[in-house]
Amino acid sequence: MIRRIALGALLGALTVLPAMAQPAWPDRPIRLVVPFGPGGPSDIVARLLVPHISATLGQPVVVENRAGAGGVTGVDAIARAAPDGYIFGMGSAGGLAISPGLDRGTPYNPLTDLAPITLGVLVPEPLVVPAASNFRTIQELIAGAKARPSALNFGSTGSGSMPHLAAEQLRAAAGLDIVHISYRSGGALSLAILSNEVQLGFADLPVLLGHIRGGTMRALAVGTPERLSWIPDVPTMREVGLPGVDASNWHGFVAPARTPEPILVALHRAVAGALNDAEIRRQLDAQGAMPGGNSRAEFGAFMRSELEKWGAVIRANNITAD
Repeated sequence: MIRRIALGALLGALTVLPAMAQPAWPDRPIRLVVPFGPGGPSDIVARLLVPHISATLGQPVVVENRAGAGGVTGVDAIARAAPDGYIFGMGSAGGLAISPGLDRGTPYNPLTDLAPITLGVLVPEPLVVPAASNFRTIQELIAGAKARPSALNFGSTGSGSMPHLAAEQLRAAAGLDIVHISYRSGGALSLAILSNEVQLGFADLPVLLGHIRGGTMRALAVGTPERLSWIPDVPTMREVGLPGVDASNWHGFVAPARTPEPILVALHRAVAGALNDAEIRRQLDAQGAMPGGNSRAEFGAFMRSELEKWGAVIRANNITAD
């Protein structure tokens, strides 16, 4: 009997040893995947947050740029990574909510292959016209477009981009016949608007803000629930009777699915803590971005709603990727 008790105690101790030997997470540097090249909006946000995240987690956090396919390549790298907490990253509205609904699709399912952490930033999409335009309000723009079907061009940063889908929302909500012209970047789109090559367009606020404040572009409305502090005189789409135009770009943080719950809790605490830092919020605000930092459940629900919303716009307009 004594031998059996001793043997049982020994075996019990041996089964505990592997668990006790597991190192505490994190015990080495963590990679933060950014799905665009250096210097882009996602990269700027990531590098602004990294020092705070590193300090909270007690390990270096290294930004790894994995550009390609409009943000899909980087998000796919996150989805395929081992769920051990040593890789997490960012995804844009394009990679997490738009590309999955386009004809080329994505190699991952955002709702099953990724674990939401928190919204990083929301980037408003104002509707603008050239400063020389005769349209001083959105009501005048709608009236002018209806008076001359197919005469007005709207620009975007590519077929299936957020500026494209925002304009499709406007076209449907106002019953307009306007012509889409696709450009390769926000800079090229801005030049097209400034030169009146296109007569209207949506784009990320940081791309447009200098032109709006400088008087070379006129903002007619914003697709956010409230007016924006950067351009407080510009009405919301809801205020002008177009509540169906609800468009903002965004960037959020995700991890591989099946990442252990304690690690997700720690990542959320670190990232949300950085986003709620007063100085970081001030710097994001200066760039025309609205800081996030919501709960994991809230961000997951937001991702789902964005997938449904943009998927419906894509299907209704038979939009294909460039």
